[in-house]
Amino acid sequence: MAVKFTRQAFATKRYLPISLMALLLAGSLPAASAEENKPSPCTEDAMIVFDASGSMSGNQVLGIPNSKARIDEVRAALAQVLPVATAHRRVGLITYGPGPYNQCNVKLELKPTPDSAKVIMSTINALVPAGKTPLTSAVEQAAEVLNYRSKPGVIVAITDGEETCGRSPCDLAKQLNLTADQLTVHVIAFRYDAFSWTGGNSVMDLMCLAHENRGLYVRANSEEELIEALSKTLDCPMISQAPIAPIAAGP
Repeated sequence: MAVKFTRQAFATKRYLPISLMALLLAGSLPAASAEENKPSPCTEDAMIVFDASGSMSGNQVLGIPNSKARIDEVRAALAQVLPVATAHRRVGLITYGPGPYNQCNVKLELKPTPDSAKVIMSTINALVPAGKTPLTSAVEQAAEVLNYRSKPGVIVAITDGEETCGRSPCDLAKQLNLTADQLTVHVIAFRYDAFSWTGGNSVMDLMCLAHENRGLYVRANSEEELIEALSKTLDCPMISQAPIAPIAAGP
């Protein structure tokens, strides 16, 4: 911005301390922002926490039959988003649900790995929905894999229901908030409104998990909305300009 000096102002300016004059001049010049030196958040390691509990085999929306099971809709959405997201960040996978009937099963499938789209899709395509929803333990394990106490990281948790294994997502959220170094936890609630078994408190728990850790709580009630939610939380739209062919989501 151009600065005009009157004769009186110029006379006054002669008596300003040199240090103060330097500050005034610096204010009129562009300066590199500290933010510009920070790494882009879309290059931080990320973990997908994938719901493959028994309810994901369902295919109804508010009592109306749907052509796809919920898990197939999530597979199709990830097949669209993962090729772009994994082109610029390392992504890993934790699944919860599959295993012995009515158990709280959590499994680390893959630590954050470059170009991991095909490996992740191959893994989730082979899952058979079963078991309960140990969402809290799955997010906790994802945070540990990301070494959350000493470096930034991103968790994208996908769930179609509330915690059913006795833990509190909100309590974990507050614990992570106190001890994490820039951990971000996003929660995508997929077709969750269709069957909220325990009412509003469970929804508040999921929102707390995200909001306590700089993340988004996103409701998605269709495959298209799920793609948009995954793009907002896992992808980096500003970097990815050209479209990349999606990976097959399985049979």
